[in-house]
Amino acid sequence: MTPAAKAELHRYLQEGRDALLWKLEGLTERDVRRPLTATGTNLLGLVKHLAGVEAGYFGEVFGRDFPEALAWAQDDAEDNADMWATAQESVADVTGLYRRVWAHSDATIAALPLDAPGEVPWWRPETRRVTLQRILVHVVAETHRHAGHADVVRELVDGQAGHRAANSNLPEGDAAWWSAYRDHLQAVADAAG
Repeated sequence: MTPAAKAELHRYLQEGRDALLWKLEGLTERDVRRPLTATGTNLLGLVKHLAGVEAGYFGEVFGRDFPEALAWAQDDAEDNADMWATAQESVADVTGLYRRVWAHSDATIAALPLDAPGEVPWWRPETRRVTLQRILVHVVAETHRHAGHADVVRELVDGQAGHRAANSNLPEGDAAWWSAYRDHLQAVADAAG
């Protein structure tokens, strides 16, 4: 792959990062922590989780460990500790960590060619050997997957929806239009059931 391909993958990664953090804008410490699904999905937890994802994939996998210890990655951490922020971890703490991880990840991406070898110790032995290209694709997919989760959670918090501030990627409709649209979809679902 060319340097342009590497830059394109990196651009997609950054777009996912930016979209995820945009979902926190304007919300209270409480609202970013609210568990709004049966499995506890919350906005700040998604950011914390992705900080750990990037720290591992662009750090340990390529022998370039992220220099800060992540408490939730320790063997004695409780289950799902990476999916929620404690009362002591502010929005600024978690987003600051995420941005520091970005800088570390970006340094790894810049320093290594796409065919640079790495090893993912937490994957099955037969799939552990990877390249930077594979990890970039994996982390882009993971980041956008969780940004999609954040889209839904943010809409549940306060009704705000859309891809990003400059381009919502949604039809231009007022509250009445959206209500009628949702009612139409409900009617179609009811008729199908």
